[in-house]
Amino acid sequence: MALNRVFLAFTFSVFLFLDGCHCQDEAIGLNRTKLEDNEQAQAEGREEEEPVVSQIVAAADEVELQSGTGDLDTTGRCASDITHFCPETKPGEGRISKCLTNELAEEEKGNVQGRKISDDCKDEVRAFKMERATNINLDVVLAASCKDDAAKYCSDSNLYPEPGAVVTCLREVQEKLTESCKTEVHRTKKEASEDIALDPMLNELCEDDAKVLCPDTKAGGGNTQECLRKKRAQLSWDCQEELFRKEVEDAADLSLNAVLMRVCAADKKKYCKDVKPGMGNAKQCLEDKRDEADFSPQCKSKFEEMMARRSADFRLDAKIRELCRDDIEDVCGYEKDSLDSIAGYDGRVIECLQDYKDELSVESCKKSVHKLTERAAEDIRMDRPLADACYEDRKRLCDSVAPGSARVLRCLQDSRELLSYECRATLFDQEVRLAEDIDFKFPMKKACSKEITSFCKDIPHGHARIISCLQSKDEETDMSSECRAEVKRDEIRAAEDYRLNYRLNKACDAEIDTLCPDVCSPFQGQACGGTVIDCLKSKRDNITNEDCNTELFGVEKNEGKDWRTDAVLKEACQDDVLQFCADVEAGGGRVHECLSKNKAQLSKACSDAEGKLEEVQSSDIRLRPGFKACSEEMAVYCKNVSPGKGRMFRCLQSNLGKVDFSSQCREQVEKKQSRMAGNWKMDYGVAHNCKADVAKLCADKEGEGHGQGAVLKCLVEKYNQVTEGNCANEVSRAVRMSLWQYRKGAAMTAVCDEDAATCQPPAGKTLRSVGVAGRCLSQKVADNQALSSGCKSLVTIAAPKDAKQIFEGALAGVSILEKVAALEKQAGMKGTLVDSEESGISMITLTGWVALASMGSLVVVIVGGIVFCYRKYTGKDKPYTLVVKGGDV
Repeated sequence: MALNRVFLAFTFSVFLFLDGCHCQDEAIGLNRTKLEDNEQAQAEGREEEEPVVSQIVAAADEVELQSGTGDLDTTGRCASDITHFCPETKPGEGRISKCLTNELAEEEKGNVQGRKISDDCKDEVRAFKMERATNINLDVVLAASCKDDAAKYCSDSNLYPEPGAVVTCLREVQEKLTESCKTEVHRTKKEASEDIALDPMLNELCEDDAKVLCPDTKAGGGNTQECLRKKRAQLSWDCQEELFRKEVEDAADLSLNAVLMRVCAADKKKYCKDVKPGMGNAKQCLEDKRDEADFSPQCKSKFEEMMARRSADFRLDAKIRELCRDDIEDVCGYEKDSLDSIAGYDGRVIECLQDYKDELSVESCKKSVHKLTERAAEDIRMDRPLADACYEDRKRLCDSVAPGSARVLRCLQDSRELLSYECRATLFDQEVRLAEDIDFKFPMKKACSKEITSFCKDIPHGHARIISCLQSKDEETDMSSECRAEVKRDEIRAAEDYRLNYRLNKACDAEIDTLCPDVCSPFQGQACGGTVIDCLKSKRDNITNEDCNTELFGVEKNEGKDWRTDAVLKEACQDDVLQFCADVEAGGGRVHECLSKNKAQLSKACSDAEGKLEEVQSSDIRLRPGFKACSEEMAVYCKNVSPGKGRMFRCLQSNLGKVDFSSQCREQVEKKQSRMAGNWKMDYGVAHNCKADVAKLCADKEGEGHGQGAVLKCLVEKYNQVTEGNCANEVSRAVRMSLWQYRKGAAMTAVCDEDAATCQPPAGKTLRSVGVAGRCLSQKVADNQALSSGCKSLVTIAAPKDAKQIFEGALAGVSILEKVAALEKQAGMKGTLVDSEESGISMITLTGWVALASMGSLVVVIVGGIVFCYRKYTGKDKPYTLVVKGGDV
């Protein structure tokens, strides 16, 4: 009896255990006991004992597991291959399938010698995977790993009614999944990237397209997807839509691009083996390394195809999509919302991010956009709008030019006049965008790599700062000829439109809208030919923005150095330069000097353009390259003088006679003075203060006798009619400086040549020495010596404004001294206070000085006494007593 009771208790316990297991199987949607029995049968080479139903994920349909194990049938067409290649692999839950798949992958790589998997088995493996992909519950490991995630993110209401809907849903929310689920989902994505048939939704929507457009394409290896992408324009809308969705989904992971992965596997292993997967990191690594000498050309070619495709739609760029998510919504939301559910073609969102880069709030987004622009500047294929707009032009004009290193872009620029309107306009827009950074000017950056390090090492990138730095150093002897050529090329091109000068465009934007609104339309799609820059120069006095003034000054300085950087002057003077200055090297103001020497023979257009340039340069000697020779003199004698409005030149003139004034600087000052004397517009002070007087008194003299000073001579002749004040003062100064730097035959002082010839220069001096002729002629006037009327008038006008008062004051003082001497004589005190034998202030004797001091003291005492009496009388000095009251406050 006791034994029976024990047996019954044991039996009941086993029943409860088995019943518990059954409940547990129901909880997970799978009968584990049956599964294990079937796995054992398959391992022994027997058919499964009974079907196993799986519904681990409730949102997917209930299904029977393949072979009762969720794996390949070990008794089917793969039996022999399983025995040979997977003898140690336990059947069930896809393990045999995985083993054979790995073997097939090695075969594809060419790593297998000897026996290979049979074609029948290959078909069997593919058929098994195709069926498993249609329902998540057929994939036991995937379903078990993602059960909770599927319940959370992929409930019935969120699913499409297509095969594989739950897996498709999980792929779309992969970043939110648990790690175990994420790993399994990635496996399915990788399998689907290899074979379109393993992506049920894509396969269903593109099956007909593939049959028609890719009938001979070998299955697997991502070949069918590659074929469909190349024939995108011919696909049905549904197929295009799903194919693009898959591209976007897989964009972040190189391993999900089967073709690219196959071609670039060796390069990835060599250059990027330690790069973490995801976020496009491996793609970025290969992109950065693709120009390495031993990078495989096959990978480079295929990779650049992918990059070109990516440039058409930001959604295919995982980094941009993630890092710029917020900025795209805030800054480029309109462009984003205008995109279709199929792939974009014009890169509109990327173009928006580039145009508004300064408005982006996320620094990592800015850097990524910068990289995009740099990439587009180097290779036209990465610039979708330009590549499309210039497709025909490129075939016609640059067909033999290989892409990369900005070669195609340079070819289009050199053929600008032959381009179609659409291509020329798009090219100009891109040039405006590329003007912002040296990184976007590939040829210049490459040619000037050493100079950037040596001349501009502490200058940050962006806002064309390094470009500006290189321009300021373009005459340094240490700059290579290659770098100088690129910098000069860029300067010349930038001169053709203010928008191509990034710093000027940004600094002067408001001034251009206000002062030059109708000069050139920014929407005409081509350069303005320097007209806006010319307008700004003519209205400089109205510019209030200091940054704009600074950038405009830089433009004017470059124009003074090289005639080619002034677009208006370049157009006006091209023929003249060829005729008179063909052998003169551009730069350093040399061509301008040549044109100036031949001014009488220049065409009117060129002469007028040169004249306008010289008028601009008259305001500031820093705009004339030759005055670089005066840098030390300006630093020593004029360090407190504000540049501009002719002030620095006047300072140099006033110090011209200093002993340590260099001969090179003196030459430049004398040369400029000669030009000023010959043309009143070259003298900033006269030009800006005497316009009204010239128009009123000397209008008929303008343009008369090039360089002969006709207008200035007229103002001298009619000096009495010249407006008192600024104009009269400036005319007087101009004449005074002409006498100070006297040269025989000079336009302004020729009237004094005969009188100057009678002057005897001091020892070691000549009439050409600074101030010698001027002092001599002034002394002659003071001593009332005979001078020609014209010269005397000139010397009189040259006298400073207060000279007459000083002279009259001196005469009054001498007159007083003479009267004192007369009184002494009458009193019999001859020579006591004043010595009549001396002149000027020397007439006063020591006794006289003492007497004057005594008289001064007496005056002080008398005045003090008067003040004291006045204050006493008025009561202002009455004493008072300070009274302080006691008590609490």
